Amino acid sequence: MIGLGLEPEGSQCSRAGCRDASTWRIEWRNPKIHAETRRKVWLACDEHVDFLREFLAARDFPLEVMADGGTTAPGSGTADAMGRA
Repeated sequence: MIGLGLEPEGSQCSRAGCRDASTWRIEWRNPKIHAETRRKVWLACDEHVDFLREFLAARDFPLEVMADGGTTAPGSGTADAMGRA
């Protein structure tokens, strides 16, 4: 479940109602209320990584998506580590 700014426990997808193991880590922040050093973390399974990334990107939140385990996804960047516009 989506936390309140705390590091997620275990490796369960953050999408509401999903209990699948996470394979992706999404680090993001809301620039209107978070300092540049503050990062929130959502975990995602393969099925929900695009949904969660698009949810955050639609709000223009800076984000980075990486494989769960700390390895940044290929073609990554600060705004969109999945390599999408």
